Amino acid sequence: MQMNFIAELRRRNVIRMAGLYLVGAWLITQVSSTVLPTFDVPSWVLRALIIVLAVGFVPTLIFAWVFELTPQGLKRDAEVKPEESIAPQTARRMDRLIIAMLILALVYFAFDKFALAPRREAAMLADAQQPVSPPTRAKSIAVLPFTDLSPGHDQEYFSDGMAEEILNALAQIKDLKVAGRTSSFYYKGKNEDLRAIGKALGVAHILEGSVRKQGEKVRITAQLIQASDDSHLWSQAFDGDLSDVFKLQEDIARAITDQLKVVLSDEQKTRLVPVATANADAYALFVEAQTLVNRRVGDSLPQAIALLQKATMLDPKFARAWSKLAIAYAVLAQYVSSDWRENWNAADHAAQNALALDPNDAEAYAALSYNQFSQRHYVAMVEPMRRALELGPDDLAANYWAANEMAATGRTRDAEAQIDSMLPKDPANTLLLFYKGSMRWRAGDVGAAMAIAQRIEDHGAAFATLILAWHDATVGDFDAGAKHFAFARGLGTTLSPADLQAVYRGTYQGETQRRAALAVLDAHAADDWTPTFLLQLGEPERAFDAFEHGKTGLSDAYLNWLWQPEAWSRKARQSPAFQGFAKRIGLLDYWKQNRWPDLCSPTPANGPDGFTCQ
Repeated sequence: MQMNFIAELRRRNVIRMAGLYLVGAWLITQVSSTVLPTFDVPSWVLRALIIVLAVGFVPTLIFAWVFELTPQGLKRDAEVKPEESIAPQTARRMDRLIIAMLILALVYFAFDKFALAPRREAAMLADAQQPVSPPTRAKSIAVLPFTDLSPGHDQEYFSDGMAEEILNALAQIKDLKVAGRTSSFYYKGKNEDLRAIGKALGVAHILEGSVRKQGEKVRITAQLIQASDDSHLWSQAFDGDLSDVFKLQEDIARAITDQLKVVLSDEQKTRLVPVATANADAYALFVEAQTLVNRRVGDSLPQAIALLQKATMLDPKFARAWSKLAIAYAVLAQYVSSDWRENWNAADHAAQNALALDPNDAEAYAALSYNQFSQRHYVAMVEPMRRALELGPDDLAANYWAANEMAATGRTRDAEAQIDSMLPKDPANTLLLFYKGSMRWRAGDVGAAMAIAQRIEDHGAAFATLILAWHDATVGDFDAGAKHFAFARGLGTTLSPADLQAVYRGTYQGETQRRAALAVLDAHAADDWTPTFLLQLGEPERAFDAFEHGKTGLSDAYLNWLWQPEAWSRKARQSPAFQGFAKRIGLLDYWKQNRWPDLCSPTPANGPDGFTCQ
């Protein structure tokens, strides 16, 4: 009976009609999706067309079953005598029509791939590369780095730190939008037009200034500029001793709020700049160290730690110095060869000292959370980060590390939302931009990811090349990809550029290159990045073992590689060994108590710890 039914479908040309309908519907949909947007046709029209085509499929097949085309027109099949049927001739005509439509579909596919798609991608890239200026509020300001006018020109870090302190004080005022430090300080040393800076940062006003420090004497000159027309609204010089530095900052901040007619809270009406320490020398060390911690290049972190240790010796009750010391120790091993465990202990000690002095120190809580994250205590990192964000909703370190933790644990959408909340305030922050670009790459938004990578590269940040290297692989340009990937050396690996190129080629260019890359990693088994690169090379079991039993604190670098769209990443998260690995290192408990990754979900049928990943 089954064979008879199939034969009857063929005789009545139902199967041919199905093929003809599907090829025609696909062709109509593809052409419409290209043509309709050109004429600004609303998107619902295309959706309606697709729905109509989908709904019409079954009725068309029923119609082909019930009716037959004859020289006298359409007749019910049951009414057509076998000797009068022209179904075989109709079948041949339908075959020719199907072939013609398939050829047309192939021609359109080739035209779209090689002509239309490159134009669409280029247009998307061009649109995305256009800097999106944040909306400008009347009560908004960017504080640019202050110029060092000291006689020896040896107070650059102190001058930058003074500008940052004024920025931090202004940022606490709810009625005033303040551009983030990273974006404002990006313009240091650049002869940029102030109107362009104001537009790029979305601020109506810019504060410029200079610092002259000679011995204990300090002079700070500040000038407020209206960004729209580069006109000077106010300028003044403030003189005092180092011991008067908080008063100088207070006077400057209050003069700005008066000029901008900012609404202050009752507490801020009394004081804008809190007195962090009574020891002027300790504060001078802190201001300089703060700039060095933010730089994180060369030996800036060891220098900052030395200065902060002196500051806390001069004033053991200096809470901000302790929390900044915690931040410096928490990230030290990522930039300078040092012992992870010693740094964790030092960071925890400094953070606890800060919180004992100031229980509302958001930065100290953020350092504690990041330390737990680095030590793979994923459940334990949650509460201190919650407190950090509660106490400092605009604190950059807390928000960045929160996004970092969510991205690493597979919560891509949550991480991107966290980044999106900060980027309007700090649009030139390359760390935020890198995570934004990475999340766009994960989501398959190639145009946006590439545009963001280009913005990062324009700002001189090396890690943009990771996104570029991923894209190079998708278009088969492995030479460019290998060169881009070699810049990953700036992320803390001991592998040489040549070794990194070998790892990249081994990831994408065949078994011979893969074996050569594995030999490179065998020679660098102790490198912090070796477990991550093993994931790339399709060795998930070895990668899990190397990370689990290694000493690296790079939870973010390693775990982020598990959520990539590439085949090697999918192989790792779908490996049976991933189940036990995630449980042993604490990821499974974190997911159960908080939120599951976007790409994984629990499967109770496989037991209480079972889960599957896409």
